[in-house]
Amino acid sequence: MKKYFGTDGIRGRVGQPPISADWILKLGWAVGRVLTTKSGGRSKVLIGKDTRISGYLFESALEAGFSSAGVDTLLLGPMPTPGIAYLTRALRVSTGIVISASHNPYYDNGIKFFSSEGTKLPDEMELEIEAALELPMVTVDSKALGKAVRVQDAEGRYIEFCKNTFPSTLDLRGVKLVVDCAHGATYRIAPSVFRELGAEVVEMGVKPDGFNINDGCGSTHPESLAKKVVQEQAHVGIALDGDGDRVFMVDETGAVVDGDELLFIIANWYAKTERLKGGVVGTVMSNFGLEMAFKSAGIQFYRTHVGDRHVLEMLKKNAWNLGGESSGHIICLDANTTGDGIVSALRVLAVMGFTGRSLQELKQGMTKYPQILINVPIVSRTMAIDHPRIQSALAAAESCLNGHGRVLLRPSGTEPVVRVMVEGQDSIMVERVAAELADIIKCEIA
Repeated sequence: MKKYFGTDGIRGRVGQPPISADWILKLGWAVGRVLTTKSGGRSKVLIGKDTRISGYLFESALEAGFSSAGVDTLLLGPMPTPGIAYLTRALRVSTGIVISASHNPYYDNGIKFFSSEGTKLPDEMELEIEAALELPMVTVDSKALGKAVRVQDAEGRYIEFCKNTFPSTLDLRGVKLVVDCAHGATYRIAPSVFRELGAEVVEMGVKPDGFNINDGCGSTHPESLAKKVVQEQAHVGIALDGDGDRVFMVDETGAVVDGDELLFIIANWYAKTERLKGGVVGTVMSNFGLEMAFKSAGIQFYRTHVGDRHVLEMLKKNAWNLGGESSGHIICLDANTTGDGIVSALRVLAVMGFTGRSLQELKQGMTKYPQILINVPIVSRTMAIDHPRIQSALAAAESCLNGHGRVLLRPSGTEPVVRVMVEGQDSIMVERVAAELADIIKCEIA
C-alpha cells in the first residue's frame, strides 16, 4: 500500500502535509536518490508547473532537493502537463515533474511524475520513493551537487509538437474558435497553436494571477464559454483545465460536449479511417450511452477504474491507441503518452475538416443516458459497502433498470464519501433509484 501516491501523483492543500515546503524539499531529494541509485551515475530531470501561486515555492523546493541528491534540473516554467510528458521524452531526461493540482482551486497543489518514456511512474518506483522518504536526508558532497538551467524554448517546442499532430492537408482558416485556458498552464500556448494553424481565436482565461486558476472557468465551468460561443457566433468553443490535460468543447449552439462525446467522435473517425487499433478504453464512469453507441458501431469497449493512469495501463496491455474519461482526459496514444487537451481538440477539429460536418452533427451518433451522481458522506473511506441490506438494495436497483442502465457504488479514493451513480433511459426512475439507494447507505454506514 502506498502512503502518499494516489492515482495521479501526490495532491493536497498547500501548507498541510504532505504539500508543504519542507516535505516537497525532501521529496525532491528522495526521487533524486532513487534515480542516482538506479542509474549508477548523474541523472537529469525537468520541472514544469501550472500558474497557481504556490508553484514558485514548490519549484524552488524541488530544485533544492534534487540538487542536494546530485541531480541536474531543467526548469520549464508554466507548461501544460502533456507538454511536460512530451518534453521528458524529447529532452531525454530521467523523469519529468509536474507541479499542479489539475482542475482544483489555487489553494491546492500537487506533484506528479513522468518516466523517461513520458508515462506515469510504475508502482514499484513510487514505492521506492516512499521508502527513501523514510530515510534521513543526506546532501552529497559539494562537488557533486546538481545544477539548474532554465529551458528557454520549451513553449515553442510544445507548440510545434501540437501543430504536427494536425493533418498537413488541413488548416483552420475560416474557423472561429473561442478558447478558454482556465487562467492555467495553456494560457499562452493554446491560442498560439490554433492561430498558427489559421483559426480566428477569441481568448478567455488567459490572465493568470496565481489565484484565479480554474475559478469559474475552463473545463470544469464551461457555462461562460458556452455563452461566449453564441455571442461571438463562433464555430466551436474549447475549454481546457488548469494543467491542460482535459478538454470539453462547445458546439455552435452553445451546447457543451463532454469527454464521452468527444471520445465517441474521435473513435468513430479512427474506426472509419482504419486508424483504430483494437477498441476503446473508458472507465466505470463513462456514460452508458457511449457503450451503446460503440456497440452499434461495432467498436470494442472496455471499462477500467477511474483515472487516466488506469486507462493508459489498459491501452498498453491491449496494444490499443485510444481511451478517455467523461472528465475530458482523452489519450490518443498515436500522438502523446498522456491526456492532452489541445491535441484532443485538434483531433475533433480534424474530423470536422475532413467530414465537413459541424460539432453538433458529429455528436449525434451518441445519445447520453440521464445520469445521477450522489456523494454520501461516510466516517471512513475504508468502511465496507458490502452490507447485506446495501447489496440487496443494489440488486433491486439494477432490477428496476432492467438492463437499460447501470448502478455503481464506488468509495472515493480522495475523500470520505461513497459515490452512488445511477444512469438509465428514464430520468425519473434514475433519480428515484439513486435517492433510495443513497438513503439506505446513509442509514447503514454513514
